[in-house]
Amino acid sequence: MVKKTSKTIFSCQACGYQTPKWMGKCPDCGEWQSFVEEIRSGKPGQRGRRVLSASQPKPVPIDAVELEPEDRLLTGIREFDRVLGGGLVSGTLVLIGGDPGIGKSTLMIQVLHGIAENGRKVLYVSGEESVRQMRMRSQRLSALSSDLLVVSENDMESILQMAESVKPDVMVIDSIQTMYSPELTSAPGSVTQVRESAMQLMLMAKKTGTPIFLVGHVTKDGAIAGPRLLEHMVDTVLYFEGDRNHVFRILRAVKNRFGSTNEIGVFEMNENGLNEVANPSISFRTP
Repeated sequence: MVKKTSKTIFSCQACGYQTPKWMGKCPDCGEWQSFVEEIRSGKPGQRGRRVLSASQPKPVPIDAVELEPEDRLLTGIREFDRVLGGGLVSGTLVLIGGDPGIGKSTLMIQVLHGIAENGRKVLYVSGEESVRQMRMRSQRLSALSSDLLVVSENDMESILQMAESVKPDVMVIDSIQTMYSPELTSAPGSVTQVRESAMQLMLMAKKTGTPIFLVGHVTKDGAIAGPRLLEHMVDTVLYFEGDRNHVFRILRAVKNRFGSTNEIGVFEMNENGLNEVANPSISFRTP
């Protein structure tokens, strides 16, 4: 007789709460109709105790940790750099959310182009657009560069192998809700897939020192789709806001481990992309 090595669980897509039975209302966050069936594979209780390796990090006294001068990577977009706290910190994980069509992908293309113009190699991974579509967008924005690499991929294993081979200085994942790990049976966008994908990217960022941007969709309530755990895992959370019927966009930080959350960046959207608004008070002034 073959023993069953997988079991069915139900996960809340709002907070990540798990239960063996379906429930109409999540007892943790109070969300209605948020449970989705997922299949967890593997035999429980067989992981055992790990053997510590010689390369495993060991705790050290905090006053013995050596500090190096903080060298931030500038994107060339002053409004963006100021919201980040003065540029990108090595190994940082940045989550940027906003309504569909607000200009998140446009902003990311222009940010990567600014970094590539300084001789850095950057990688843009899209799970929603083909490389041809990305080329058309970049050409419209005058953001073509041989150091700006693009790829259309959803498989996290392939993306991590690609990043290890290319060794980019900065990477963008657009969007985190379209990524999936083949080891999990749940669909892309589910709480399990989003959490696992973000965890793998976080480990890569901290291990290699590569800054990574995660583009995230926003729900009708104005929050980034997926579990709240996603916002806790990243170093910085940015919201790109504005009315699609108006030209102005505002970038603000709601969480920043390496800078202030009191700064905002103002941009103007036109046919050539996003332009910085250096003096918003003049632009917003009524005649």
